[in-house]
Amino acid sequence: MDAAPDATNPDCARALVAMPDTLAGQDKRETTAQATAAWGDPATVILKCGARVKEPVQDPCVRVNDVDWTLRQDGESEESPERNESSSSSSGTGVDQGQSLDGTGTWTATSFGRSPAIQVTFDAAKVNSSTLLVDLQSAVNRIHQTKECTDVSDNLDLSKN
Repeated sequence: MDAAPDATNPDCARALVAMPDTLAGQDKRETTAQATAAWGDPATVILKCGARVKEPVQDPCVRVNDVDWTLRQDGESEESPERNESSSSSSGTGVDQGQSLDGTGTWTATSFGRSPAIQVTFDAAKVNSSTLLVDLQSAVNRIHQTKECTDVSDNLDLSKN
């Protein structure tokens, strides 16, 4: 596994020391790349701190226990029609609000509004995404949030027309 571009950021060290020993029922395993973690044997969850987020973000964005995440299923390109329909935002504890995980395939959740970002790749057939993101809350919150998920409708007041 390769380290993320900003893996040397001191905020990554603060987040990594707070990572849980068990994540979504999977035991933590050793990694050799800086600012990374993995759980399961074979690994079903891979985490990298130090990811860079290119804006504007078109991936659906959800809030799970006070942490904003963008979600993308592997193989889904940034220009696919489904991704351009909306960048939805929602609050709650389940990622099925705003983005429905179909229980299959590999997904990537990236913390939003935090720099450096934390990127988590997981097998949705083996790991419950809601549990996974809730379990990461404490560690991710060690990186200061500067932005939140928004929805286009949050910024429009159509009654003024």
